[in-house]
Amino acid sequence: MSGNGIRCLAAALRRATNADWDSVEIETAVGLRTVRLWVEDSSEMGSVDMGDVTFGDDIEGAFGVADLGNPHVVVMDHADWTTRDCEDVAERLSARVGGANVEFVTIIGSDHLSIRVIERGVGWTLACGTGSCASAALTRRAGLTGSTARVDNPGGTLTVVLDGSRVKLSGPVQFVADVQWLET
Repeated sequence: MSGNGIRCLAAALRRATNADWDSVEIETAVGLRTVRLWVEDSSEMGSVDMGDVTFGDDIEGAFGVADLGNPHVVVMDHADWTTRDCEDVAERLSARVGGANVEFVTIIGSDHLSIRVIERGVGWTLACGTGSCASAALTRRAGLTGSTARVDNPGGTLTVVLDGSRVKLSGPVQFVADVQWLET
């Protein structure tokens, strides 16, 4: 499940079909997800009901473990670490839970986080929707943030709203290019 991917898929589907709907249900491996699209300040935005977050067992060296259809390990107190330090820790922690994305989280304020993410099988990534949700849910569970969090990723800012265990992710969806497959 990709929180950013499903929002972009809905926007691409609406664009490709010239549809005028503003919400769509998409079946995923972790269940049906509802995506809503709208325009805000001339930017296309999308939100998705991500379902329920579940918390995993604590592991040494991590702030917490959360799952939204894919597992995440959140790390705090990493300000003095080098990129290589983060990569080493991510490799070790990810392996301890059978493969997971690892988020390095900095709390900016009671409703504001900054994260950097190493995705399993990918490496450093510019933005991670499920990682933003996992980070917000774990910091809220610890009483460090509230029910709504702005989450800055290197590639952009997302908003996470928590209602009990239910999670909603919102942010921009930007058309980049038309791609055409040429047969050879």
